[in-house]
Amino acid sequence: MADESKLLRLEIISPDRVFFEGEADMVEMRTSEGEIGVFRNHIPLTSILVPGIIKIHNGQEVKQAAVHDGFVEIFRDHIVILSESAEWPEEIDVERAERAKERAETRLKSGDANIDTARAELALRRALIRIEAAHLK
Repeated sequence: MADESKLLRLEIISPDRVFFEGEADMVEMRTSEGEIGVFRNHIPLTSILVPGIIKIHNGQEVKQAAVHDGFVEIFRDHIVILSESAEWPEEIDVERAERAKERAETRLKSGDANIDTARAELALRRALIRIEAAHLK
């Protein structure tokens, strides 16, 4: 167990559930400004969360999950993440993610002017994050 004076309170909330509520020594995540790691007493910060793997460190234990888009608000002693979706590796349907990846790649390679490229790129990024997270089991 980690020294409680060094712990952060972490909340990860998605539209359909409170995904995680607990304590952590450190939290690593991907923001629009790049990868960040947050310890207790971090400077207050609000940032845009981008699809990626979040790592929740607590002593020797590291929990990892896929998170997709949202916002993170960092305070000195706690972090609140509002995410469009969040999934533990065991919750991910790998076959579905593989199909989504293939669809997105097909759209991007098609050269069709009617394809919403930004949407297809986002779908591809989400599928790749899900596949990566699923292999963390």
